[in-house]
Amino acid sequence: MNTTDWIVDIALLLIVFRQLREERISKATFIIPIAMVTWAASNYLHGIPTAGNDLALVALFTGIGAVFGLFGGLLTRVRARQDHVTVKATAGAAALWVISMGFRLGFAVWSSHPSGAAHLTSFSVAHDITSGQAWVTALILMALGEVIVRLGTIAVRAWALSSHGAGTGAGAGAGARSQSGVLAQGGTLAQGRTLAQRQAEDREFAMEMVSRV
Repeated sequence: MNTTDWIVDIALLLIVFRQLREERISKATFIIPIAMVTWAASNYLHGIPTAGNDLALVALFTGIGAVFGLFGGLLTRVRARQDHVTVKATAGAAALWVISMGFRLGFAVWSSHPSGAAHLTSFSVAHDITSGQAWVTALILMALGEVIVRLGTIAVRAWALSSHGAGTGAGAGAGARSQSGVLAQGGTLAQGRTLAQRQAEDREFAMEMVSRV
């Protein structure tokens, strides 16, 4: 691992902590983590190996990443405010992210040491994993799957809240307008009744005066 690898891996590991403080969902919420894993994929993902059990290994790790991403997205707190949606990583969401990204970083460090490489080679031979690139691909797609599924889950939840809030606001506005109309109509009727009562009283008074004369 070179210096750039360390920077990207640690940044991915720590990026969830910026969401421990509730913040408004913005483009940066999605662009930063996607840009990081895309950079890693473009540098280390050179095709998907299919020999032996390579493809099964890649599918397993990708599925694990997707599951972590799904639960991480569901555990993230998404709330609607007056005119926007906020997001905040709960302790559970942060723990899942740290475990998954920490595992990837730890695995990369362990496998780069002679003892780790020897154990990994022995395991690969025993389970028909034909190349080291299979492990690299599996780990990259694990991270990519987690990031995409987590952000996708958050985006869907935010969209649902925004749509619900817009519908509620429109309904409230229509209700207020309807109530205003009813009140205005009631006021007009009340004024009409008051005028009729006054005219009747005037007629009675006039008739009374005529009868006296």
